[in-house]
Amino acid sequence: MNSKRTFEEEPQCEASKSIRLDESELIISLAFYNAIIWTGDEAQPKATAVAISSGKFAAVGSDADILAQCTKKTTIIDAKGQFMCPGFIDSHIHFLMGGARLSGVQLSDCTSKEQFIERIERYAQTLQEGEWIYGGDWDHTKWNVPEMPHKRMIDGVTLKNPVWLNRCEGHQYLANSLALQIAGVSSSTSEVEGGTIFRYTDEGDGQEPTGLFKDNALSLVYKYVPPMSEREAHKALEAATRYVHAYGVTSIVHMTEPADRNCGGIATDLAFFESAANSGMLRIRTYCAVPIQLWSNLSEKVEKNGFGDTTGEGNFLRWGALKAYVDGSLGSHTAAFLAPYVNRDDGYCGDLVNSAEDLFTWIQNLDTHGLQVFVHAIGDLGVRTCLDVFQKVAERNGPKDRRWRIEHAQHIAPSDIPRFAALGVHASVQPQHAADDGRWCQEVIGEERCSNGTYAFRSLLETGANIACGSDWFVVPPNPIAGIAAAVTRKTTSVGTDRFVFVPKEALAIEQALRGYTTGAAASVHEEHIKGAIKVGMLADVVLLDADITACPPEEIENTRVVMTVCHGKVVYDRESELREAQGNTEADRISRALQMGPLCCRCCH
Repeated sequence: MNSKRTFEEEPQCEASKSIRLDESELIISLAFYNAIIWTGDEAQPKATAVAISSGKFAAVGSDADILAQCTKKTTIIDAKGQFMCPGFIDSHIHFLMGGARLSGVQLSDCTSKEQFIERIERYAQTLQEGEWIYGGDWDHTKWNVPEMPHKRMIDGVTLKNPVWLNRCEGHQYLANSLALQIAGVSSSTSEVEGGTIFRYTDEGDGQEPTGLFKDNALSLVYKYVPPMSEREAHKALEAATRYVHAYGVTSIVHMTEPADRNCGGIATDLAFFESAANSGMLRIRTYCAVPIQLWSNLSEKVEKNGFGDTTGEGNFLRWGALKAYVDGSLGSHTAAFLAPYVNRDDGYCGDLVNSAEDLFTWIQNLDTHGLQVFVHAIGDLGVRTCLDVFQKVAERNGPKDRRWRIEHAQHIAPSDIPRFAALGVHASVQPQHAADDGRWCQEVIGEERCSNGTYAFRSLLETGANIACGSDWFVVPPNPIAGIAAAVTRKTTSVGTDRFVFVPKEALAIEQALRGYTTGAAASVHEEHIKGAIKVGMLADVVLLDADITACPPEEIENTRVVMTVCHGKVVYDRESELREAQGNTEADRISRALQMGPLCCRCCH
């Protein structure tokens, strides 16, 4: 356990040069000493102690210098030689949906159809008639006999509850017959452009829906799933906040789904976050991106209220970005590629869910209003389409500091990699996805594409681009340590197969990976001047780890545990205290047990 002590207990320490604020401004509330500190600040990359005042770093330097500034009112923590770095920033997360799923049906680790059905049955028995069953994160590729689920598997155990269960990558959902009835989906329902309604093609007229939907077809059922109540949303926010704090996350970039795809979410995430911030309930720094369909609403809000709390005093909520989609996902075979999928014989290359013409119209308009744009693109055609649109908009509107982001950027044609830096486009990537996709990616797009441009983290950095790392939770656990390990080792997850190194030439050095979750993440949302580094005057967010991940063998990174998390100068997670408090608390106990198991394997099949 980390020792807390008073000023009078100051030990003998070696003095060294430190950086501090004007002493007249200092009232040190919290200080750490005896730490191995990776600051993320190139001007002062290492230190052993920090002092915090009014939610900001007041001094960074040696034990002796920091302790000399403490008073009897200072909480002083002996880090006992453990590793400290800036609080992690999760650059791509679905926060409220993730929080709601913590108490929902858990299907991600099912290893058989029978177990899948059994868990749904048990969960349904805990609900009242008419309550929806959603979430799940199922992955049929993990079953002993893989097969796509369909409504007849679960109809018998969900007679009184409509079902809407997402596959792990979030681009395919399963409905039961009751949900289809509520949504009015039947054999006569027409296909949806950019989506798929799966049907029992070998029975009758071949038109009966199986209950499985993909991409744009999801809207047929989504709109009938009731949103969370305000009470449920607050519960999800609190659960999600505690969950990510335990992983060392102090800031998030929240992705709001469009209203017709915001399953179980709330209609206006930004309004909810703003209410939570105003009431003091928002304890995770949040940059909220909204659907591109709401661009006019956001533009009016920015014109009237600016971009949120940009003063750095509290800075718990900011806005100013819109999210669009250009394609689907690899796991659902809807990511758009320049060449066909190799495991299909029909020449299918995936789908563009929005045209280049529409994207240009939207983004050119947003750019004139000074709004940031995030575009989901996974296949190499999807990525190229984004880059082409960004280039065309820049040529039309002239140079400016836009910070455009491509979300995922998983498969990039080699000739397009340098275009990220040339156009000032940031790559928002999820290293845990690479660990999971590596198990089966080659079977889908072939060895050549896997080896050249797939999860090309190092190539992006070497050509001058910035990468911002995240999890995509609820898709995978919001665990930056697991993400860092995946980025550095490139080892695949172990699901029925031996682990191997996936495209090793794209592995990152440990400090490159750390920057992806700190300084690089902050830069991708215009916040590098206020957070992402342990630097005097910046927001005091830190995480204390039980191992020095910059010095340990790469294979051991994934075994590292978060010891303590500090956000805005306050301890928001203390491992030992949390584990004790978890006893007798069902939800917290389950979360703590999961954390004790170590980094959870990736559950995504993008």
